[in-house]
Amino acid sequence: MRIVDVCAFYTPTGGGVRTYIDRKLAAGPAMGHDVTIIAPGSATGIEVRGPGARIVWLESPIFPFDRNYRYFADESVLHAAITAAAPDMLEASSPWRSASMVARWPGTAPRSLFMHADPLAAFAYRWFEGIVSSAVVDKGFDWYWKHLLRLDGEFGMTVSACTSLTERLVAGGLRHVVTNPMGIDPHIFSPRLRDEALRADLLRRCGLGPDATLLLGVGRHAPEKRWRMIVEAVMSAAYERPIGMVIVGSGRDSAKIRRTMGGNPHIHLAERTSDRAEMARFMASADALIHGSESETFCLVAAEARASGLPLITPDRGAAADHARISNGLTYASGDPVSAAAAIARFVDARRDGTLRHAPDIPVRTMDDHFVELFATFEAMIAQHHAPELRAA
Repeated sequence: MRIVDVCAFYTPTGGGVRTYIDRKLAAGPAMGHDVTIIAPGSATGIEVRGPGARIVWLESPIFPFDRNYRYFADESVLHAAITAAAPDMLEASSPWRSASMVARWPGTAPRSLFMHADPLAAFAYRWFEGIVSSAVVDKGFDWYWKHLLRLDGEFGMTVSACTSLTERLVAGGLRHVVTNPMGIDPHIFSPRLRDEALRADLLRRCGLGPDATLLLGVGRHAPEKRWRMIVEAVMSAAYERPIGMVIVGSGRDSAKIRRTMGGNPHIHLAERTSDRAEMARFMASADALIHGSESETFCLVAAEARASGLPLITPDRGAAADHARISNGLTYASGDPVSAAAAIARFVDARRDGTLRHAPDIPVRTMDDHFVELFATFEAMIAQHHAPELRAA
């Protein structure tokens, strides 16, 4: 099966989407499939990742609101790249303009839309929180729901990676939504990687000793990740408790996060790393993962933390909350620094008193589990797509 994924969100400096696509380029050929990723880049070219795996880069402009990303600007060039890749199955990995371009491609391959983004949760709900309800926001962004409904009619399947997003899409009228949770890279994340020397070193970077609680945050420094709110919550909870936090990541909000920190020595910003083994050691050596975004469509970071044996402190909406509930984690009111501070305090106090609930021993789904299910669905769609031709023959 030749799978072509038009992925507007793929970038070498990306986070969860980059991790997902990199694993797809390995898993697809291992399962007997040919995988082509078409992505916007700084120059046109083909990057071969191995037998049956490649990225076709199309020279594209920088996305004005986040310079880590680019966007497809020329539909005819994109269509030519799709045609050249000759897909048996064609995917779009963004609900925005590139999905409409994929829908208009004149070829006959069946199509699937992967909801790697939840734009209303990432932006509109956050912009208007405390002013109007999400239901009112949905009415104000009726054009977006109409756009999704049009795509639902043009794509044979819309893939959602978490139950909460699926429920919202179905409630919005979409008829072809399939829930297929993603997973972690196999054999990388484990509680056995806990390193007390690394933990002590991370706390030293926060100006604290080993008796303090070490919180870990991982993600881009972008407004929708809500790091400034998390920083405020940690500093509030730390008035009466020794708490250090390390945030691993980078992005356009770094300066704003530092201003919110105000020179607080107990919060340390660490550069993002693409070394998965190093991140696995960080995960296993902290005391809890703290997360701020309720707009995640799967929250790979939370899944990796669960696989590392790390307790979760997350907002009460979105995919991160799904992971917290499965693993007996703590949740707080989304976007509320007071509620987040209270959740952090409850965690630190329970850890100190020995009353912390341990996460149930539930195996964490791997990314390969996801791809086995996804590719089987693709094969069924292709067979159904060609069934009329076979009957006619």
